Amino acid sequence: MSSSIAAARIVILGTGGTIAGRASQTGDNVSYTAGQVAVADLVAAVPALNASRLEVEQVSQVDSKDMGLSVWQSLVTRLVYHLGQLDVASVIVTHGTDTLEETAYLLQRLLQPAKPVVLTCAMRPASALVPDGPQNLSDAVAVAQQAQGGVLVVCAGQVHAAQDVAKVHTYRLDAFDSGDAGALACVEEGHVRCFRPWPGGGTAPGDSARLAQFLAIDALPRVELITSHADADGTVVRALLKWGAPRPVRGIVVAGTGNGTVHHDLIAALSDAQAQGVRVVVSSRCAWGRVVPHPGLAFEHSSGLSPVKARLALALDLLGA
Repeated sequence: MSSSIAAARIVILGTGGTIAGRASQTGDNVSYTAGQVAVADLVAAVPALNASRLEVEQVSQVDSKDMGLSVWQSLVTRLVYHLGQLDVASVIVTHGTDTLEETAYLLQRLLQPAKPVVLTCAMRPASALVPDGPQNLSDAVAVAQQAQGGVLVVCAGQVHAAQDVAKVHTYRLDAFDSGDAGALACVEEGHVRCFRPWPGGGTAPGDSARLAQFLAIDALPRVELITSHADADGTVVRALLKWGAPRPVRGIVVAGTGNGTVHHDLIAALSDAQAQGVRVVVSSRCAWGRVVPHPGLAFEHSSGLSPVKARLALALDLLGA
């Protein structure tokens, strides 16, 4: 068998989300139930995909707002298996939009895949009068066939890197953005036009010891996310320290104002937490930009990660993964 034929198969893993959602009326794009349509049915509803060599598998059926460790572990397990198959060229994951950026970051951090892992989604349910899921899925297949590795996100014709992507709109079809970095590419009638290089992947689907550790845990190290704002104080931080049992807090990410600034009352409480062995990381609640390091920062910065990604990064660091 030639290498081109051996590398032709694409696996599509379903996890639920709006793309698999249903509402009682076709005109209702809001009051729907996510995770109702099997991934096999989603693929079958896109005739353009018939020409591709696809395999589908249902990993879960969840509303991504409820995403958690057990689903991530199941997804990582199946990704490691499929990426390790010589005849698999890439893997697509259908996912809800609410926590897609977190899953994408987690997968990139854990797997650093040499083959493309493409997450796609929808802002309208499958039952909508004009659903966006079929086009996103078709675009994801095009990207999976042409990308060169790493974890990617495809939505509304745009291709984003896991490190940069964030959901920035509550309703629009083009709900995702990559901030200052910008999109990696776009999809035009099945053809991918690149704007910058594909993110580098590893040479193998993940480090076995690191993955084994992640897959064996019952819970990630507890890292809480709080926000600095006008009239903030340290009540929440002190409550976490006092009533954290049976899972004591081990890390806190604070979404600071502007360039990582934090209310002075909150700094005092976070400094007490740090003195008690809790690791504190500061990000920014701003949608664009990053915390630019400077001597005046009260705590270590998030290395450009958004608050939700910084929370995951800190949890994985504390785990040693």
